[in-house]
Amino acid sequence: MVTFAIICASNQNRSMEAHHVLSKKGFKVASYGTGSAVRLPGPSIDKPNIYNFGTPYDHMYQELKNKDPKLYSQNGLLDMLDRNRKIKRAPERWQDTTSIFDVILTCEERCFDAVIEDLINRGQERNRPVHLINIEIKDNHEDAMLGGRAILQLAQMIERVNDIDEDMQRILQEWKEKYPYSILHCVTFF
Repeated sequence: MVTFAIICASNQNRSMEAHHVLSKKGFKVASYGTGSAVRLPGPSIDKPNIYNFGTPYDHMYQELKNKDPKLYSQNGLLDMLDRNRKIKRAPERWQDTTSIFDVILTCEERCFDAVIEDLINRGQERNRPVHLINIEIKDNHEDAMLGGRAILQLAQMIERVNDIDEDMQRILQEWKEKYPYSILHCVTFF
């Protein structure tokens, strides 16, 4: 079975939606963020809610619910955090994991770049290839849902082949014909 990692900046919206969709279909999947901290919208653009990676989703949910239940219900954060806390305990930072994956999917180019840099910094000592694919998904609830479904379709296509390395370019080309996302792809190493 192919192992997947899904990555966005804060391990909240896009990566967790895809994690949710893939795990419901039985895929072996984990999700991460690449940022220095978890940032969630606050009462204004210059006042985000900032948490450390590892802070439980339930803690964030309770805190925001107590701060302003109307605001955080209307902007969808409470629903998102409720979904997240049912999937795993807390957001995880990519740079802190030692897990190895066959395919890593990022949801924006800066996360793609951060993963490449991190893998290079690790020294690639295991000489184990990994397909790193960026699918550019806007960071809002609707696009995260659509992106999660598109990632599921890609994961299903990848899971069906016998040789990921041999078939990846064809898979990505076929997938790109169905979905309008901008993608990047490279093979790097653990």
